[in-house]
Amino acid sequence: MSIPAHDPEFPPAIERVVQGVHRPLSWLWDRGFRILFALDSLALFGSMLLLNFVRFGADWPTYPVSHYLIGFSIATAIQILVNYFSGLYEREPRIGTRAWLPRVTVAMAIGTACDGLVVVMTGRYLMPRANLLALFVLGSALLAINRQVSRALTRRRQGPSRVILVGNESAVELATAHFDEILGARDAVIVGTVHSADDLLPMVQRRKPSDVLLLDLDAFSAAFPEPLTTVDESGIGIHQRVSAQETLLGLRSVHQIAGLPFTRVRTHLLSSHQVKLKRSLDVLLIVLFSPIVLLVLAGLALYVRIRAGAPVLYRQVRVGRDGRNFTMVKFRTMRNDAERSGPQLATRSDSRVVKGLSWMRGTRADELPQLWNVLKGEMSLVGPRPERPELTAQIEQEVPGYARRNRLAPGLTGLAQVQGRYDTHADYKLGYDLQYAVNWSLVLDIQILLRTVWVVLARRV
Repeated sequence: MSIPAHDPEFPPAIERVVQGVHRPLSWLWDRGFRILFALDSLALFGSMLLLNFVRFGADWPTYPVSHYLIGFSIATAIQILVNYFSGLYEREPRIGTRAWLPRVTVAMAIGTACDGLVVVMTGRYLMPRANLLALFVLGSALLAINRQVSRALTRRRQGPSRVILVGNESAVELATAHFDEILGARDAVIVGTVHSADDLLPMVQRRKPSDVLLLDLDAFSAAFPEPLTTVDESGIGIHQRVSAQETLLGLRSVHQIAGLPFTRVRTHLLSSHQVKLKRSLDVLLIVLFSPIVLLVLAGLALYVRIRAGAPVLYRQVRVGRDGRNFTMVKFRTMRNDAERSGPQLATRSDSRVVKGLSWMRGTRADELPQLWNVLKGEMSLVGPRPERPELTAQIEQEVPGYARRNRLAPGLTGLAQVQGRYDTHADYKLGYDLQYAVNWSLVLDIQILLRTVWVVLARRV
């Protein structure tokens, strides 16, 4: 099925400019740059200048112009950073996009609060205080406009969304009718329909769609984890239609496509800005608490040396993010010959544990050296606990979808550790791990860390 022609949305001069810069911008985009960085910076800095001119004209009070310009630059940098970690520069799906204004407004509110925090901490005003509220309103409007323009230019350059429908015949027929009636060929075109998951990947390879729409849960069950994972990794958007049954699960992120409710399916779990924000929190917390951590580590190392002798540290290969192996460190609490018969899971009352060190395993104090793995970026403070390659291969055969947890960096602690128990089955732990990934936020990480302290103190492990 071919895509119908569509009328230009912009004057020819603008079209020529867009075509001229498309190739270098695509090169920059692939390397992490977003043209919205520049557009937002100009909008924010220009807004601050405009507000000062409206209030004071050309004669700005109290401080020299250079003081204001430096403050405006700092405030702009703060807001761009907040925008980045709020996901405002992530590549958005071609179809079923959400309104930008609510998301931009939240980011501007956080940025404005950070500007006020700078004043409290340093005593330096980045701009006149009365300008903050006006900047919040004006900045929100301009950032939303930037994204609407960017979205329109992208659609003009890429054309209508190319959609493959997956589901039974009645579901496909209903969705097709909605597309024809509500969207029309100018916004989206159906390039193929699939009734069996086995036919999805060949259809994707032939039709080169921008999005795949799963129209019922049977379609999702048949296609997950493969071929959906392969489709997602190729940059194609995947959307699951939400029926009456799924609404009872309390889904929050629901958008409409052709008048039908869908939720986005993400096999990669965390987006790039979330990964970087999570990493920033890890490093910040370790640096802040490093004096206490170093003292505790030194005391524990001395105790292990006295009780168990050398070596104090035990190194073991574990499975990390995306299935890559790494060497994990921990305090040695078992005999040196503990695994002479091969790898085996530890038990709650393991006879291989050195006398006097069982409390370290019970409180998970033996895991603290893994802070070094966190600093190296091999682990995170919070995430699924890493397993050994041999055991991972065995569990993957017994628990479908278990490998999906390895899309995240393994953690020193995790939701499965504070909600479950030491001997909770791997199938149930996987549920906790995926629930954590889907609902991740900085607040959730902090909650899990605080609950870990309580679990350790209460010996509820």
